[in-house]
Amino acid sequence: MTTPRIYRGLNRREHAGWIMGLTPTQVLVCILLAVPVLWSISAGRFTEAAILLAISGLIAALVVVPVRGRPAFRWLLHLVLFQVGIVTGWSRWQSKAAAGAAVDPEEPDLPGVLQRVAFPDGPQFKDTGRLCLIHDTGEGRWGATARLTHSGVGMLSDEQCARLANRLGNLLLSLGHREIVDRMSLLVRTVPDDGSEYEVWRGDHEVRDAPRLARQATNELDRTIGNVSVRHEVFVTVSGPEDKLRRPAAAAGGGVDGRALTLYRVLDGLEDPLKALGARSVEWLDGPGMAEALRTGFNPAARAVLATAHERGTGGRGLEKAAAGPTAAPSPSARAYTHDGFTTVSYTALMPEAGTVFGSLGPLLAVRTAGERRTLAIHYEVMDSRRAHRAVQGNRFRSNVMTDWKHSKGFNTTAMDEREAGGARAQERAVAAGHSVVRFAVAASVTVPSGWNVEDHAARLENDASGRFRLLRLDLAQDSTFVVAVLPVGIGLPRQRGGLL
Repeated sequence: MTTPRIYRGLNRREHAGWIMGLTPTQVLVCILLAVPVLWSISAGRFTEAAILLAISGLIAALVVVPVRGRPAFRWLLHLVLFQVGIVTGWSRWQSKAAAGAAVDPEEPDLPGVLQRVAFPDGPQFKDTGRLCLIHDTGEGRWGATARLTHSGVGMLSDEQCARLANRLGNLLLSLGHREIVDRMSLLVRTVPDDGSEYEVWRGDHEVRDAPRLARQATNELDRTIGNVSVRHEVFVTVSGPEDKLRRPAAAAGGGVDGRALTLYRVLDGLEDPLKALGARSVEWLDGPGMAEALRTGFNPAARAVLATAHERGTGGRGLEKAAAGPTAAPSPSARAYTHDGFTTVSYTALMPEAGTVFGSLGPLLAVRTAGERRTLAIHYEVMDSRRAHRAVQGNRFRSNVMTDWKHSKGFNTTAMDEREAGGARAQERAVAAGHSVVRFAVAASVTVPSGWNVEDHAARLENDASGRFRLLRLDLAQDSTFVVAVLPVGIGLPRQRGGLL
């Protein structure tokens, strides 16, 4: 029997510190803070030196000491900005329709980070109609989202999981060889099933003269199974930067249509690789489809209404883009985000030192209480060959410098140093053989009605991750992390190296 393959080296920091874990900027700040202290000591002003040492030490601690993934100075800065947003009302949000203002049906009305995202409609895509594009004006990216039908990997054998992992690697490698897109995001959401669709279907197909015992058995099954039923929604979002799209888009006519046609060529070639990963169907979202994906992200209860309208054929053209966002979102607390009568707690998942296996993130989607929702998002960015070679050479150079310096000073290298050096060499050999380097981030969340104690459900999510991953709760940024973990818009990786999400 074969054992599951373990994937190691996934927790490598993009911007690791060179000197005692400190970045060059942090070292420079510490040196500048030490200069006044040394100057006072050299001049014999020891009282002044003691005062400067206390002040400089406090500032150095704020810059150097990490607190839950962020230096203390960044925590202080984020706390100040968070409180300013609450006092000034910047972090409160209400939709234009709820405020009685005029709205454009084709203009999304979204809060927070999503205000920088536009959702224009592209031209006809094969025989599926016009697709909804995702234009992130903040990062200058264009993308599209598809809804997948997938049976999951929970019942697959280790050999089947290994094949899917290899196919996922091949898909990411193919993205690295393309010049248009370089990011892919996979999002899985559990959906509380209140039975609305089933009730509509049963009302349309029920046999009126069915035996009484059959009706009784069906009603009992509805009570025992229907209350804990959940559905799963799977989305994939691919996107590419504006600077790579500009030239081929100009050749295709320019504007939104030119960028859309350029993206369509890539989307057409992604359906077969996605089906090779186990997807039974790939449906690229149009405007109403994207609006529903966003709306049900903010309000899980809205899915029952939308699904019932689809079942009865009363949905018309579908949900307008103006109704994609929440009705209201009060100022978020430091540790949770409230939206449309629901509260969400979001985390980033840090990979373990010992490595992980394919499918190990599944327990984060295990709903423990009827009515709660869990989500899991994995965001990938494939570096091009030039960036990949530069990154692996930098890692190898840094590990070699630190190893040589310790040997020259008579220090023994630790097991972690040896593992870092071995991993850097293995990564360099892989890139030289034609493989790519992939940046990635993992986010998870749990959503419950606002009247529930969200901390209990957050603790259950942390328990499910215990022993597998470390969940880092992104305090003071729960509204932004909600977009990363719940909404299929492709936002989730930092623009610069060294960020968590």
